[in-house]
Amino acid sequence: MEAYIFPGQGSQFPGMGKDLYENNSQAKALFDEANGILGFDITRLMFEGTEEDLKQTKVTQPAIYLHSVILASTLGDTFRPSMTAGHSLGEFSALAATGAVSFKDGLVLVSRRASAMQKACEKEPSAMAAIIGLEDVVIEKACKEIKEVVVPANYNNPGQMVISGSIKGIDEAIGKLTLLGAKRAIKLTVGGAFHSPLMESARIELADAIRETTFKKPVCPVYQNVNAHPSVHPDEIKKNLVEQLTSPVRWTETVQNMIRDGAVIFTEVGPGTVLQGLVRKINRDVTVKGI
Repeated sequence: MEAYIFPGQGSQFPGMGKDLYENNSQAKALFDEANGILGFDITRLMFEGTEEDLKQTKVTQPAIYLHSVILASTLGDTFRPSMTAGHSLGEFSALAATGAVSFKDGLVLVSRRASAMQKACEKEPSAMAAIIGLEDVVIEKACKEIKEVVVPANYNNPGQMVISGSIKGIDEAIGKLTLLGAKRAIKLTVGGAFHSPLMESARIELADAIRETTFKKPVCPVYQNVNAHPSVHPDEIKKNLVEQLTSPVRWTETVQNMIRDGAVIFTEVGPGTVLQGLVRKINRDVTVKGI
């Protein structure tokens, strides 16, 4: 069985999607449509923008969504997933690629999500940090002992977790986890504390947008970040999407569950190779590739 996986924020790069635009008429039409939906020339930023241009949350998230979903659409009949999953933002790409939400509605939701997250970041300065070389339980315990807001945000693979919280809390956690033996504990260059309680205002705003959007049953199960379980029911998918903003991404568990359910090939669809690396670290016995 083949699982298709879709990357999240951090996989963007200057020039992303340009080859697709220039060499595929279907892709060109969708990119052009996206400019109209968003009301600004996102393709110019994707094809000609700098790394700094692409780091803006309001640009990054729709850009990765567009690259992933348009790439999947060009695969035609060869795109036959038995199951799918996406890392954080990538969950929206997975849902659009499998027909749970339309291309346009998915893009509008991603844009609303990015805007809401940006506002939440500006409202309360916050941060994230990658912790490498410690067991999850050690990091979880350390976070609970800190009085400031600090929580697990991404369970990426065994020995690699991202934490999220207030700037003071993250600084304290980095010091504490370094003393506990972390190989690396480094602050990430992101806008704020994604997948933490500090995103509550964004969660409320996104909930309204999701409630107004039509969702259908996807062509295959979509394993969702909040519980690492497969979903096909539209109401369940919508509920989990809302909760995702303030809950950790359970990626290690997601991949393990997909393998348990029969996945032997993992194909990453979208920019970069981040998820391919994570899957290999979770299980070296499966085949991993990218498009």
